[in-house]
Amino acid sequence: MGFNCGIVGLPNVGKSTLFNALTATAAAAAANYPFCTIEPNIGRVAVPDARLTRLAEIAKSAKIVPTVLEFVDIAGLVRGASKGEGLGNQFLAHIREVDAIIHVLRCFEDSEVTHVEGAIDPIRDAEIVETELMLADLQSLEKRVSGLGKRARGGDREAAAQLALIEPAIAALEAGRPLRAAMTEEQLHAMRGLQLLTTKPVLYVCNVEEAAARAGNPFSARVAARAAEEGARAVVVSAAIEAEISQLPEADRRAFLEELGLAESGLDRIVRAGYELLNLITFFTAGPKESRAWTVVRGTRAAEAAGVIHSDFQRGFIAAETIAYDDYVAFRGEAGAREAGRLRIEGRDYVVQDGDVMLFRFNV
Repeated sequence: MGFNCGIVGLPNVGKSTLFNALTATAAAAAANYPFCTIEPNIGRVAVPDARLTRLAEIAKSAKIVPTVLEFVDIAGLVRGASKGEGLGNQFLAHIREVDAIIHVLRCFEDSEVTHVEGAIDPIRDAEIVETELMLADLQSLEKRVSGLGKRARGGDREAAAQLALIEPAIAALEAGRPLRAAMTEEQLHAMRGLQLLTTKPVLYVCNVEEAAARAGNPFSARVAARAAEEGARAVVVSAAIEAEISQLPEADRRAFLEELGLAESGLDRIVRAGYELLNLITFFTAGPKESRAWTVVRGTRAAEAAGVIHSDFQRGFIAAETIAYDDYVAFRGEAGAREAGRLRIEGRDYVVQDGDVMLFRFNV
């Protein structure tokens, strides 16, 4: 089960710098974690999770395998992309395929780095990108309406149902409202097959100067306020700092961050926020061979979670031996949790909780 986030933004906002730092950091950690670059603009990055290391210590695991997110560096968007300006068609094709959008906004002044719009204004930049995505969605839906209308008038119930879904979506877009803000969860789920751009969740990443990396600046404060109004999230990072960190040996990174007054890298925050943005949780398997993190959508049931490991596990599911992470740690592993009565036998309909340590019983 793969999940990916598309990194988007106007030219010269630091989008590719962040992506390069993200993938360089992951590549540097390849001795400990699996990493691969599928294409030059696609990379898989480990999701930071201290719980996995603790489980591995207790289980005396020979190997640690974290869960991963895929990041896609999408070609810079410009005003008019929905009409094919710049790399518009390529941009829109790539962004339709991602699960969530990470929108990088320039929140720093630098006379040596020109801005495509002439001045620094992250809210205007966000609105340019949002407008292009809404226009692209509007064009896509309007193309469908004519054919659906003819079929609906001919008595096609499926066409009528789809038309009833699309018409309010068109009205929302014409009113300047992205679909994720205008439609219900049920409607958004029904639209998944249409690959509409403004149905995707958004994370704003404020790229600030080095001095503002810890607390942000007035530009990033404006973005945070906008995100709060939308029910979205915003993260402050300095692409310049992240690029430096990515070049340091692993042993030196912690000291470098501490010197800057940072508890963790901005990229760790982006990865974690992207994970939360997609409404994902982690469950674990742990043993002498390996401790591994697995990704599922919140609300996933035990049999479906077993299928993430292997389809045979789901097909022949019998039960899931389950220990909450805190209990696994407190009682020093499976044997201690079992003795303390903290190991539960859960059935196929059990809803997996974040941090569950699970062993699936199956018979095929």
